[in-house]
Amino acid sequence: MSEAPPEYRKPIPAPSAVSRPFWEGLRAREVRLPRCLECRRYVFYPRRLCPFCLCERLEWVRASGRGTVYSYTVVRRAMNPAFQEDVPYLFAIVELEEGVRVTANIVRCRPEDARVDMPVKASYHDITAEITLLKFQPA
Repeated sequence: MSEAPPEYRKPIPAPSAVSRPFWEGLRAREVRLPRCLECRRYVFYPRRLCPFCLCERLEWVRASGRGTVYSYTVVRRAMNPAFQEDVPYLFAIVELEEGVRVTANIVRCRPEDARVDMPVKASYHDITAEITLLKFQPA
């Protein structure tokens, strides 16, 4: 497990009742996604009902944690001062094997090496005792 910096100064997610299983999964080093019990499609972002068929019966399942870069940008000017020390950094939309797209940073990758369709895998970053962030790294 990676250790959080002594003073994490960036915004920290606040899990809701609906999103809590996602955050618990990250803490356990798993990407967990809701899947509709009616149409069997994966859903992301977490919500109370399926956006495809409006079914309220969703189950949480372990996802592969693998995907490809759908789109990305190199952030060279932080929009929040808390991220200034990280620039330049990669911010991406990753399409998971399960078909959903998530936004996250790409780590362990130089900006000049990033590309669309690059295979990536989940990387877990503990920022507090309760919160782990999902990032991706080249597969």
